[in-house]
Amino acid sequence: MPPSFSGMNGKEIGGMAPSLHKAVGDMTLSGDPAALAVLRDVFGYSVFRGQQEAIVGHVLAGNDALVLMPTGGGKSLCYQVPAIARHRAGLGVTVVVSPLIALMQDQVGALEEAGVHAAFLNSTLDGEAVQRIEREMMSGRLVMLYAAPERLTTPRFLAQLDSLYQRGLLSLFAIDEAHCVSQWGHDFREDYLQLNLLHERFPRVPRIALTATADDTTRADIIERLRLEEARLFISSFDRPNIRYTVVEKDNARAQLLAFLREEHAGDAGVVYCQSRKKVEETAEWLTANGIPALPYHAGLDPATRQRNQDRFLREDGLVIAATIAFGMGIDKPDVRFVAHLDLPKNIEAYYQETGRAGRDGLPAHAWMAYGLADVVNQRRMIDESPAGEEFKRVQRGKLDALLALAEAHDCRRVRLLRYFGEESQPCGNCDNCINPPETWDASEAARKLLSCVYRFRQQNGQRFGSGHLIDVLRGKVTDKVTQFNHDQLSTFGIGKDLGENEWRSLVRQLIALGCLQVEGEYNTLELTGAARPVLRGETTVLLRKPAPVKARGKDRTRTRAPSPSAPVTLDDHAQARFEALKAWRAEIAREHNVPAYLVFQNATLAEMALVAPTTLGQLAQVSGVGAKKLEAYGQDILRVLAED
Repeated sequence: MPPSFSGMNGKEIGGMAPSLHKAVGDMTLSGDPAALAVLRDVFGYSVFRGQQEAIVGHVLAGNDALVLMPTGGGKSLCYQVPAIARHRAGLGVTVVVSPLIALMQDQVGALEEAGVHAAFLNSTLDGEAVQRIEREMMSGRLVMLYAAPERLTTPRFLAQLDSLYQRGLLSLFAIDEAHCVSQWGHDFREDYLQLNLLHERFPRVPRIALTATADDTTRADIIERLRLEEARLFISSFDRPNIRYTVVEKDNARAQLLAFLREEHAGDAGVVYCQSRKKVEETAEWLTANGIPALPYHAGLDPATRQRNQDRFLREDGLVIAATIAFGMGIDKPDVRFVAHLDLPKNIEAYYQETGRAGRDGLPAHAWMAYGLADVVNQRRMIDESPAGEEFKRVQRGKLDALLALAEAHDCRRVRLLRYFGEESQPCGNCDNCINPPETWDASEAARKLLSCVYRFRQQNGQRFGSGHLIDVLRGKVTDKVTQFNHDQLSTFGIGKDLGENEWRSLVRQLIALGCLQVEGEYNTLELTGAARPVLRGETTVLLRKPAPVKARGKDRTRTRAPSPSAPVTLDDHAQARFEALKAWRAEIAREHNVPAYLVFQNATLAEMALVAPTTLGQLAQVSGVGAKKLEAYGQDILRVLAED
């Protein structure tokens, strides 16, 4: 297997940009010396961040843990450090349950590059390779083995684990993406349900389950299904302060997206999420035709095309991926500067997971979403028409309602997002509502007019109608349909002439989001809910955000684009020249090994090298992100590049 840098980087290893590790200082920690030795010697970092040290110590001591940590927070380190330290102590192999082939390959390649013997078992391997890896595992030489849940529970693999267990060579189980076990989560996978057998069959082997997204319901499901009742729960802050959250009202979403990319992210790498495969392909073609290089990614493409497009995205600068949710999990590219949604995700967990793929290097990034009435209608219809039971539908409606409340919010979006995960915070100053606070208005009277009109439809004809016809009646517009049903004779006909069509459509959307209206049937007709009664009676105030003027949402904006970050610290001219020279050297190494450049060293590590300009291997070893093996492999070359400046 050729050398590989895939998967692990400063983001996952330390959970922050390497230069930020140095800002913490080379403090002496009171933690386990074995863990600190692994952190320093293997990964090149001097300190843990946040709860990482407590998690590592807890697991290293042989205890179970459930870890909730945001994307980019350093989850992998929480099981990799204990795995390495326990293997050094003679406790054998760690088995990592991972749902995606790409994620396995990336993590294994990076561990091997760092000097840690790791392997994966998946469908990409032939029989000879599988047997070789199994021999390495059974001998106890392998430190970590990555496997999918469906392989883990096969009789053959369980028999091998039994043998390791009896010989004291089964060290740890790490269950990554643990939310996949929950039917309430956004990415349920049935194979994860069988993982409760780990507790039953190997009771003396500690387990650590990890996820970036789990609300209270999903969290409880994970604990029950994986039998983690005795596990210690670690919950890190879900805040990603470098990500700016923006939600715009749809008004020609393609034009809005194009303006967003050209004005704020020209030349940047990013992901554009779409709901359907057809829309993914059309969006990729349209972006390319408009001068923005883009590729499609969805489950309907043949595996070779999917892999080729993913590899190009990881290796090339400034490429955009148009994708369904099939793309993303386990993608460790740190310099994704934006994630855009052309369609509404199904819940806040999915939104958080998908937007979290931006800015994993800790530098400024953007989560942008275009959102309209059709999104609300489509998501509610998908829930209502699903074959799931009523309890499942009820939970999913509640999750969607929370996302709609976030989209319609006129206060800080970050505060609302974090509150969903049980975390209180202060206004961030870095979301669209904080930067440009929207105007609000007392929509109580307009809401009563609208809801009354829906009521009159049922009263007169016993029928329901969609939003377009409703708005025509409110605005007093005589159409064939209005005449056909005598709706020009209703008391509500024309009572809404004071508002334009755009304002009424916004009000319909927000009343659906508030739960006062529900959408029913294949024709998307509107029906009153119980929540409409206090509004109709004037018992509650309906305070809503004013819809943005159409021009502000279109392509006539003239916002100045902030330059995309290159080096994560300020460099003078000489240091900047060293930084560019290091990047050129890194590109050569990346081409030689056929890996993305950022997996050789991240920009933050190169920037620190350029800033301090070490002249000896000892000085270079003090740079965050330079582990022992990389120092040995590349140290002299780096010093040579720095000396040439």
